[in-house]
Amino acid sequence: MQTNLAPWARESREGQEADAILRRCVHCGFCLATCPTYQVLGDERDSPRGRIYLIKQVLEGQQPTQATQLHLDRCLTCRNCETTCPSGVQYGDLVDIGRGLLEKQVRRPLKQRFVRGLLRRALISPLFGSALRMGRMVRPLLPAVLRGKIPDARPAGALPSGTERHARQVLLLAGCVQPAMMPSIDAATIRVLDALGIGTRFAAGATCCGAINFHLDAQEEALAQMRANIDAWLPLLENGEVEAIVMNASGCGAMVREYAHHLRADAEYADKAARLVGYVKDVAELVSPLAAQLRPLIEAGLPEKTAFHPPCTLQHWQGLRGVSERMLADLGFRLAPFTESHLCCGSAGTYSVLQPEISRNLRDRKLGNIGAAQPDCIVSSNIGCIGHLQGGTQTPVRHWVEVVDDAIQAGKHS
Repeated sequence: MQTNLAPWARESREGQEADAILRRCVHCGFCLATCPTYQVLGDERDSPRGRIYLIKQVLEGQQPTQATQLHLDRCLTCRNCETTCPSGVQYGDLVDIGRGLLEKQVRRPLKQRFVRGLLRRALISPLFGSALRMGRMVRPLLPAVLRGKIPDARPAGALPSGTERHARQVLLLAGCVQPAMMPSIDAATIRVLDALGIGTRFAAGATCCGAINFHLDAQEEALAQMRANIDAWLPLLENGEVEAIVMNASGCGAMVREYAHHLRADAEYADKAARLVGYVKDVAELVSPLAAQLRPLIEAGLPEKTAFHPPCTLQHWQGLRGVSERMLADLGFRLAPFTESHLCCGSAGTYSVLQPEISRNLRDRKLGNIGAAQPDCIVSSNIGCIGHLQGGTQTPVRHWVEVVDDAIQAGKHS
């Protein structure tokens, strides 16, 4: 792709990085076939290729409008297009640059500013848990878009004691919506890893991974969260107290794996971030080598047929497609394949609140494909996908680690 950047873009780091990405695009259109929003809307401007052109126009000096911003907002950032692209276009990095530029050049309507600000502050607030409990009490009175985002309570259950005795120790994340919204996921992770002889702990001073702020127009606040997490985690990792940061929410895993990219221009933190990324592991990566040890403990308690929904942040962002599926098969799960497993379910963090119609369309399409396989249970590895899918089906939707934990507990009491 030929470019003719405006002087301000040529002289900025973001403009130079965007230019390098733009020049890789060969206009082939392969991305259109795998873009969820293009599948739903059929508008070239709501495809990766179309958005690339829109960003290119801004960098070349054309004044963006609210319509330009809308087309970028509609992107789920699923990065399915990156998996498909034969030229290796780093579309996710480009759309981050484009959104950052538009946020400076286009003033959002007051309602949008209010909703986006409220979301990012509420979701990382210490008061989120209390608000969630109140929301459950008044759920029937809430608008449908919010009512569907409030899951039923899933108690954590008792946690094992003495996990610090294990020679192997890992870190879990804290400070996000998961401990309040679905505490059963962290609790199940702790119990399953304990059964494998691995202890878990949380680092003092750690906070949200930064994804919520980053994707809601508060990139500087997100960078501050990343630095705080590096300060909390890296000393424990490098002095050998813990061996890894284990992610049981693939959205968080995707963000933390990109700390080195986001902090690449930070003289103090660039090298620290690059070192940290090597310690990040999805929980499936930790459990998979130990599947033979775990399988005898769970075989009798597994569902008859299970569908695994691979989150976009797992398969496209982190490149871990197939890792969880192989692990589940090794554990004895009977997996039910379904079509379009590569397409986004429409959750995408706060997207399901900000773009409810597109999100609901993609959810129902996903559930239709999964339903054709007639599973007894749907499992995934990201809280957003789990809550979003459960809002459209009576089939139980859970984190796979919860199902494994249930099977372990059932075996203990049989």
